[in-house]
Amino acid sequence: MNVRRRLIPGTAAAAVIALGLGSLSACSSDAAGNSSGTYNVVASFYPMAFLAEQIGGKHVHVTSLTQPGQEPHDLEISARQTAQLQESDAVLYLKGLQPSVDEAVAQSEIKTKIDAASLTTLREHGGKGDGHAHDTHEEAHEGEEHGGRDPHVWLDPVRYAQIAQGVGKAFEKGDPAHAADYRRNTEALVKKLDELHTRYETGLRNTRTRTFITTHASFGYLAERYGLDEKAISGLDPESEPSAARVRELERTAKAENVTTVFHETLVSDRTAKTLARDAGLRTDVLDPIEGITDASRGTDYFQVMDANLTALRKALGAE
Repeated sequence: MNVRRRLIPGTAAAAVIALGLGSLSACSSDAAGNSSGTYNVVASFYPMAFLAEQIGGKHVHVTSLTQPGQEPHDLEISARQTAQLQESDAVLYLKGLQPSVDEAVAQSEIKTKIDAASLTTLREHGGKGDGHAHDTHEEAHEGEEHGGRDPHVWLDPVRYAQIAQGVGKAFEKGDPAHAADYRRNTEALVKKLDELHTRYETGLRNTRTRTFITTHASFGYLAERYGLDEKAISGLDPESEPSAARVRELERTAKAENVTTVFHETLVSDRTAKTLARDAGLRTDVLDPIEGITDASRGTDYFQVMDANLTALRKALGAE
């Protein structure tokens, strides 16, 4: 699934590229194959960078192509970033989420290309066969391509752990001198993800309602994993505008399913969520898809934000 490209205005794009170049200069003065022996990894966006840092530890230098505060779907990588990619030892990305990254990786001669989407199972948007998660209304499919595969796998701790194991093996193969450390780091990360899964499983077991409303359809894997039902205002595209009929449908659903909260995100506008909440007499709260960590995030890393999301879901769903 490739989410529809949305080009940001020229001035904003220039600012993002300038920020990206500045960050690359500050954080990546050592090129791939430097004398320190560091294994240089380019990650496409935060969930991939987090895996690389956790698994690589002191042996890996990680550069993220997506800067803090930048919506990853919007990324158009610069010529400098493409060169950075070409010179690195490995790239870790999620095919189908960022078309410009997919294109750059396909054209590069980098030796180790790690596609996170190939390390677990992806589901079709709409949750075919499970009865939970995303809606199948027309708006939800707007902008989908390549079969509508949902890329938001990192929000399911179980699938994220599967990806972590695959990344660990790729690092072991690409940098065998530090294979033992990569193996230990991977085992430690998977253990933490297993514990996170248990917290979610226990925390969401008994709730007054199983339905929650979000700005865009990010939480299908999480909903599927824990038996919830996500109703998205917009589909996989976080900036698409819902129809008036869709808004009325969600208002009816909220009343019928005892929904209390409309969730919005940190990297996209909360305007639509607040409008729906006001019209339906609901409150709003943040449910973070963790596509990037910023000052607005409820935590400084993946685990902290996931725990904050669990707290928000428990409150919205009326957990016992």
